[in-house]
Amino acid sequence: MTNPPFGDLLRARARQAELALESPEIDQLQRYLALLTTWNRAINLTALPLEPPTEQTVDRLFIEPLAAAQFLRGLRERIPNPESRIPVWFDLGSGGGSPAIPMKIALPSLDLTMVESRSRKSTFLQEVIRTLDLDRTRVERVRFEVLSADSSSVDCITCRALRTSPILQDFARRLLRPGGWLLLFSSSRTLEPFEGFTTIETVELPGSHDSFLHVLARMFHVEQTG
Repeated sequence: MTNPPFGDLLRARARQAELALESPEIDQLQRYLALLTTWNRAINLTALPLEPPTEQTVDRLFIEPLAAAQFLRGLRERIPNPESRIPVWFDLGSGGGSPAIPMKIALPSLDLTMVESRSRKSTFLQEVIRTLDLDRTRVERVRFEVLSADSSSVDCITCRALRTSPILQDFARRLLRPGGWLLLFSSSRTLEPFEGFTTIETVELPGSHDSFLHVLARMFHVEQTG
């Protein structure tokens, strides 16, 4: 049995996840997959099968980020008086570009900075930005721990496959504005407490394996104890 074309597989998995996709979005996602497939032959961007992509590949690299983007869009709509400025979003350890690239395709109005310290992976991300002509998207080739950015200036941080270390917590507290969101992709339903954050929701992401999105909000103040 031959595998269905990527576009057909993507549409089928999106329907199952109750996600709406427009033709321009599907076209951009297909172009992203083509770049990912070509570059993955030379550098290790993902261990998931790409030639051809399996249902698990489509779920992990595309459906999960698109579901997260839909949830993030819903969070923004809950704000009574959203600010007129463009929301600032950082993705940490962007690697092969998922979840950041599919989320950016679904949320083109956000200002995205992908943080990736490894040279070849950051070069790949730059090529994705150029080929897909993604506006308000850039790459910082630096470890996030030493990233220079204005304090409390970021509205949203996303990350996958990063340990929830004190370093990550300190970074998120430093960059996120009060009320800003930290979105953590995880294979675990539970998450250790984050000092200075409150958990808004834990969302089970659609797909062929257990994946969860932990949504935390930076508190407006941290109560001192002791």
